[in-house]
Amino acid sequence: MVPSTRAALAAPTAQGRPTTFRVGLIPNIAPDKQRALYQPFGAYLGDTLGMGVELFVATDYAGVVEAMASDKIDLAYFGGLTYVQAEQRAQIQPIVTEIDRETSTVKYYSALITRADSDIQTTADIAGRKFAFGDIGSTSGSLYPRIMLDRAGIGDFTNPSLFVYTGGHDATTLAVFNGTVDAGGVEKRVMQRLIDAGTVDGNQIRIIEQNLVQGYPWCIRSAFSPEFVEEVTSAFEAITDAELLQLMRAEAYARVTASDYDEARQEARRVGLIR
Repeated sequence: MVPSTRAALAAPTAQGRPTTFRVGLIPNIAPDKQRALYQPFGAYLGDTLGMGVELFVATDYAGVVEAMASDKIDLAYFGGLTYVQAEQRAQIQPIVTEIDRETSTVKYYSALITRADSDIQTTADIAGRKFAFGDIGSTSGSLYPRIMLDRAGIGDFTNPSLFVYTGGHDATTLAVFNGTVDAGGVEKRVMQRLIDAGTVDGNQIRIIEQNLVQGYPWCIRSAFSPEFVEEVTSAFEAITDAELLQLMRAEAYARVTASDYDEARQEARRVGLIR
């Protein structure tokens, strides 16, 4: 079943097993590119579950949280931070995350980057320089860069002359590459995808520091029956198509629980991104 990409989603579904499954995606790259990227996944999920699937990509991370909180989507691909934000407003549970192609684990890297010719050598050297986050709700583009900067004694993230938000990892990578900012925080695998595509020259980008992050959780409404939740979870675990896994940046999928995101939950509270 080919998924719809309409922004106006179907009406909320009843508990149990929905007739149309509404899937939300965080825009960790430009929203139109994110929707196109996940079309094959939407088709796979629709065929496997035997139902219509609608894909929804908000203009920012907060939009996906809002869509889940207002019962406009049923399944969401969150970052760790957006998940712990969303769980404060909606009854949801994480079910799976991808096994990362670089680390071969359920964790991936958040990285602080600069130009290769920059005199910034350590995270502490970023003090007083212009730094780019991605979306404020991004785990690897906002939360973990804050953690790394905080460990180096750098704060005052509300200072607009020093800290800016580009909206996404691709935009942050380009801002560093183009010299618009001195350094930035990105999801390393998104940056690598830009390098592989020839969009940026990898020889002109240098990683200052990187930190492992628990993988993006796919989260489902807790109102659905346990049988349907298991059906969706098993659909992820059953993905073997190499091309589809490549598109989704995964080697395979592994089950996760709420406790796997304790670090994101605790650190987000510590640096003021959740209450």
